[in-house]
Amino acid sequence: MDFYEVYDQYYDRVRHFILAKVKNRWAADDLVQETFLRVLLNLETLLDQEKLSSWIFRIAANLCQDHFRRAKRNLIPFDDDTAGASQEATSLEKQLEQYQLSLWVQDQLKLLPDPMRQIIFLCDIKQHTNQEAAELLEISLENVKVRLHRARKQLKAILEEQAHPGKEAGPCLDR
Repeated sequence: MDFYEVYDQYYDRVRHFILAKVKNRWAADDLVQETFLRVLLNLETLLDQEKLSSWIFRIAANLCQDHFRRAKRNLIPFDDDTAGASQEATSLEKQLEQYQLSLWVQDQLKLLPDPMRQIIFLCDIKQHTNQEAAELLEISLENVKVRLHRARKQLKAILEEQAHPGKEAGPCLDR
């Protein structure tokens, strides 16, 4: 079977499957791309064409598991005591959601022009004062204030336009 036929036939179903698992459009798109890359590289090794569907979905499921393992590794580990396991599981889920939201916001930051991205990075992420940012960028303090205001306004518009799945632009954006 030709790869492009497989891709056309399974793309929508695989994307829906992965999106239902990871609940993040951008992560899902990356995982779908990786799934079909692996299909492309290994399609000729599949001996039984009747098992094509289950083979593709197994690749997708394994990639989703790997995605969550990587995400868990980046979170703060918790003590494995059974008394608070339910509360800790909820906490872990919240941390995972926050991590995914953070990745999504970082992706949206890339849509800003360089000067705006720089000022957001210095003032909001690195927590430099406006004066420090002015010195680092070799611009006036007033220019920093104007750029920061415009950058935050544009980032807020981007975040509202892109609408993270299941999330709203939070109050932290209303500066």
